[in-house]
Amino acid sequence: MTQQNVSARDIVRSLPGIFRRFPSIAKGYYYYSVKNDNKELTLGTLVERNAEKHGHRPAILFEDRSITWQEFNGWANRIAGFLKAEGLTRGDAIAVFLENRPELLAVVAGAAKIGVACAMLNTSQKGRVLEHSINLISPRMIVVGEELVDTFDGVKADIQTSHPNPFLFLADTNTTNIFGEAPDGYLNMAAKVSAHRNEAPKPADPPTLGDTAIYLFTSGTTGLPKAAPGSHRKFMKAYGGFGKMSLDMKPDDVLYCTLPLYHGTALLVCWGSVLAGGSAIALRRKFSASAFWDDVRYFNATTFGYVGELCRYLLNQPPSDQDRNHNLTKMIGNGLRPSIWKEFKERFGIETVAELYASSEGNIGFSNFFNLDNTVGFSTAPYKLVKFHDGTRDPIRDEKGFMQEVEKGEPGLLIGEITKKWSFEGYTQKDATEKSILRDAFKKGDQWFNTGDVLKDIGCGHLQFVDRMGDTFRWKGENVSTTEVENIIDGSDMVEEAIVYGVEIPGTNGKAGMVTLVRRSNGSEFDVNKLFRYLNDNLPPYAVPVFVRVTGSIEKTGTFKYRKVDIQKAGYSIDQPGEEVYAWLPGTDGYTRLTSELVDRIDAGDVRF
Repeated sequence: MTQQNVSARDIVRSLPGIFRRFPSIAKGYYYYSVKNDNKELTLGTLVERNAEKHGHRPAILFEDRSITWQEFNGWANRIAGFLKAEGLTRGDAIAVFLENRPELLAVVAGAAKIGVACAMLNTSQKGRVLEHSINLISPRMIVVGEELVDTFDGVKADIQTSHPNPFLFLADTNTTNIFGEAPDGYLNMAAKVSAHRNEAPKPADPPTLGDTAIYLFTSGTTGLPKAAPGSHRKFMKAYGGFGKMSLDMKPDDVLYCTLPLYHGTALLVCWGSVLAGGSAIALRRKFSASAFWDDVRYFNATTFGYVGELCRYLLNQPPSDQDRNHNLTKMIGNGLRPSIWKEFKERFGIETVAELYASSEGNIGFSNFFNLDNTVGFSTAPYKLVKFHDGTRDPIRDEKGFMQEVEKGEPGLLIGEITKKWSFEGYTQKDATEKSILRDAFKKGDQWFNTGDVLKDIGCGHLQFVDRMGDTFRWKGENVSTTEVENIIDGSDMVEEAIVYGVEIPGTNGKAGMVTLVRRSNGSEFDVNKLFRYLNDNLPPYAVPVFVRVTGSIEKTGTFKYRKVDIQKAGYSIDQPGEEVYAWLPGTDGYTRLTSELVDRIDAGDVRF
């Protein structure tokens, strides 16, 4: 992994930019640190303020539509009026099943104005998983977009609701003036909303900062999804910490967002930053690497929201003389790998990388406030990096039962202290919440949130992401970091994407390394043994993958996360059509393509790794 040690000199070099942003930083810190849960400061009030201050400036750009803050606020008010008329009140919840389009943000803002929380359903879910997610919340009503009606109809009969007309339909069009026709069993939400006035609702029991504004769902890559409530405070932290302090967003900024809005990076971080600047958010339904820069130019975007894999896809596009023909200078998100960080900035002319570390349910976040390379930044929240048992989320405790901090520069399990200021909102399922809390860590009675992630201190309170727990395995008596191996493979210039994990081999201890990769389509033939030589030159022998699976594509979730559990289950089997699997057999100096006979010998323990 690319190592960067942050020094006081690095901090000093960033100070001129900090001083220029100081007014925005000071204002941002107020919102980031606001504490009073009973304060009537909510997502709805942020929208109303922008309507007052920046009413005629664009709030949302989508396809050929431009919606001003004044128009957006009026739309949200009509939705609030409709929900109120349907009997919904503060503390209720609705579920939202829409792809990225303006209607989604309008529904979330409208519901927020009367204290109704929105459960943001993953649009790639279906069947039992979708049914499970909805019933975790027991929403009063469910908003379904025309583009997802067929999927929702598959679970509709199994949904538990407590409203006489729970299913709301929104046509896949500009529903502010075209209502469409609702299918049987659905209420036409747009038609009903149009009958309400633009004036702000005046609920008898108005929402406050500590109320739940949204529910976000875990990706379900390692089991059924869990629902994490997010209060209006989380919008305030994004508004202050990211929009003001990190990005210094202004009314003429445009943030291009292709990340799904059911994900916290898009809804909280990206939209929260836009709210802070009175800026515009430019939406696209789904990410397209080939259309990305054309969209950036079309919307005149200055900022974009990312996850690491999205950046890799952009780098894998053929270089063009148009790579810097845009106004994009800032980016915010998480997961930008050190191996491509500098290359991405230099190729596309990016000045500010506001890399962050956070989770939907967690009580701790980091932000690259000083715009330094290869770091998630620092945090004002109380945290520690502690020793942990290899390959688990479990911290090591000493003979007195307490945890032990790692030495500076050493990888450690990140835990965040749970206090009144840094509360842990957890999940809707109490048992899942309890599993994430570590008690009596350093003294009797203390409580800490277990992030399950390994990071290391690289100086001046700045951390670098190392691994997600479970992504480290042990082979030949040594710990292997999947992230480190992936970063090395990235540098080979031979693959477009790669995922590393451990697989079990009969008759051996630990897990052998395996990589599933997509070869780079640069016109040259893929040479697996050229990759082998490169890996041997750059990794210790125990970290060189024993198995290589070459495939045409790697399945991911809608938030660009790999379905690692499914990939691991396949192991080194060769029954996948169109794929090649290779093994580094004992006593050889290269990879050998596996046959069914070789697989049988390995399974029987006849090949002594």
